[in-house]
Amino acid sequence: MEVRYATIIVRSMDESVAFYRDVLGFEVDSEYRPLPGVVITLMKGRGDARVELIENQDYPVGLHSIGMDVEDLTATVGDLKGKGAKITMDPVPTLVGSLAFLEDPNGVKIALIEHHRP
Repeated sequence: MEVRYATIIVRSMDESVAFYRDVLGFEVDSEYRPLPGVVITLMKGRGDARVELIENQDYPVGLHSIGMDVEDLTATVGDLKGKGAKITMDPVPTLVGSLAFLEDPNGVKIALIEHHRP
């Protein structure tokens, strides 16, 4: 697995993008509007990991999850279940591939993402 995202739910996308861009020196990598009232902006710093900002009034503001890339989501989830991991959401399709969630022993959400391959 490779850490790919830190997902943060934000109050104001404009304010948050300005902070990560102007204060921390990140660049806007991409932006998505998958549903009405939902905006997702990926911010790029050094390295391959991204900060994923999500403006969505249905979720509490703050750190939402850590996202990890996997090659085969179905196999990974099966392996993790076999090891006793607490899977909180089985794989579902997304705009970029497939997504599942689990929790670590402290209740921290971990998103597992299998991206579409070109």
